[in-house]
Amino acid sequence: MIHIMKLAVGIRDIAHLQSVQQARAEARGDLTVRRAYTRNKPVRPDADEGSMYWVIQGVMRCRQKLLSFETELDAEGKRYCLFLLDPEIVPLVPTRKSAFQGWRYLEPQDAPPDLIPGADGEPPPDEMLRELRSLGLI
Repeated sequence: MIHIMKLAVGIRDIAHLQSVQQARAEARGDLTVRRAYTRNKPVRPDADEGSMYWVIQGVMRCRQKLLSFETELDAEGKRYCLFLLDPEIVPLVPTRKSAFQGWRYLEPQDAPPDLIPGADGEPPPDEMLRELRSLGLI
């Protein structure tokens, strides 16, 4: 199993990530899968299943199941990798991450746990999560 951490550049929060992915899927005419791309494909032998962990504004906030990878060529003939992702976005216990470029492998023991939804089935609001984190409670 492989876990990959990727920066969500230009994304404000989980809802924004979801709306951007939805709009791109609608433009492609394929709502069954979401896509993210990068220059280099993961090469670890266990790269057949796992999750993409999204870092949004310096905080690991959510994950999506990795369905597969595809390698394609851009208009200039350079190779790039498409991460094919499940449309479901799973919120995580917010975890700070220092800056990096592109993507990084994430060891399973370093992956934050899924955020347990509240009584209404929704994760806590961002403001509440920020306050809990500032108090050292999460």
